[in-house]
Amino acid sequence: MITALTITKYRTAAIPFSFLGMAVLRLPLWINRKCGFWKLMGSGKDAQVDQAPDFKHWAVLTTWNDKTHCDAFYKNSFVMKWFRLFGKEEFTIFLKPISGHGLWSGKQPFNTEASQTKSAGKIAVITRAAIRFNKVKEFKQNIKKAAEAMRVAPGFIISAGIGEAPFFRQATFSIWEDTESMKNYAYKSLDHAQVIKLTRERKWYSEELFARFEILGYQGTLNGVKIENLENNN
Repeated sequence: MITALTITKYRTAAIPFSFLGMAVLRLPLWINRKCGFWKLMGSGKDAQVDQAPDFKHWAVLTTWNDKTHCDAFYKNSFVMKWFRLFGKEEFTIFLKPISGHGLWSGKQPFNTEASQTKSAGKIAVITRAAIRFNKVKEFKQNIKKAAEAMRVAPGFIISAGIGEAPFFRQATFSIWEDTESMKNYAYKSLDHAQVIKLTRERKWYSEELFARFEILGYQGTLNGVKIENLENNN
């Protein structure tokens, strides 16, 4: 299985077309039977999870059983042509699921049954949560410190916040030097460990998912920075 994630920054004048795209682009994704799972999403300012929506960064996540179908989507699809017509910056990464648990919109989108990949070297992580309506304020008050701690954590490379709905349906995509670095942040960072504890105690989420990936390939820039050196040499 291949999971593909593209984050596009729209030109300011094209922001109305970003909103229109969230409606128009659902149809070609829905009728594409080669695409196993898809999500059209917005993002926070500078594509960060702990920032208010800026309406410039938008994302599309897809899964494919065949590289040929994935390549065809990125080369010929109406969806990607729309993103590229109105966008001024694009970052795309291709991933192979290694492990995962939880659900996204009632589904487990990342098939890891056939994965024989070991977790050595750089990894990508997607965490996603559906936040209960009456827990949004409490969640926002606690997530900022955890996000700031992540960006300075040893082994952290990049991150981006994405989601189907501001504040209620949020996901974090991040890349780490190795599994150990990611686990050290997740379980030994006081700010993030506190978030995990409160998540369980306060029942913030109605649905959550965690998935880890091998990096297959990538291209483009994010927030004006060309992403490089994500290859594993082991």
